[in-house]
Amino acid sequence: MRKIILDLAVTLDGFIEGPNGETDWCIMDDDMNFNEFLDSIDTIFYGRVSYDSWGTYQPEENAGPEEKEFWDTIHSKNKYVFSSQARKDSGAVFVSSDIAEKVTEIRAQPGKDIWLYGGAGLIKTFIYLNLIDIYRISVHPIALGSGKPLFENLKERLELNLITTNTFRSGVVQLIYESKNK
Repeated sequence: MRKIILDLAVTLDGFIEGPNGETDWCIMDDDMNFNEFLDSIDTIFYGRVSYDSWGTYQPEENAGPEEKEFWDTIHSKNKYVFSSQARKDSGAVFVSSDIAEKVTEIRAQPGKDIWLYGGAGLIKTFIYLNLIDIYRISVHPIALGSGKPLFENLKERLELNLITTNTFRSGVVQLIYESKNK
């Protein structure tokens, strides 16, 4: 069965966004080898706001070939958007009800793993429904003091097994866990 992987940047104090939605603190080092992660997935799960911001994003015309290739790779993936608003979109399938059932159906299909992109509301829903198999949390060397926390109002403990850690030149530390609750 395909795994759902939350791959996400967080600040040292546990925020996934600043108080105004800012993510300008995120670092993408070339030694992070994010392309390897992208090669391991063929599907991306978005919330509607994240999809509207990034799911169809196109780099500017003067962007370099690496950035254009990066976005071409992202846009080559199957996309599902979880939203209370049903909508037709040629680039994605919108899911507006029965999230756990639909996710189980998608996971059972043949293919590579699935990236739970977010946003915050969708991530919380997947945590509450115990749908995340792997947590790839990249802790960035910055504290914001406020913003949207990754873990908020958990109904029960979230127990994880550490699989591995990776440290990058920038000081970002990636922690990869699997869920014990599965």
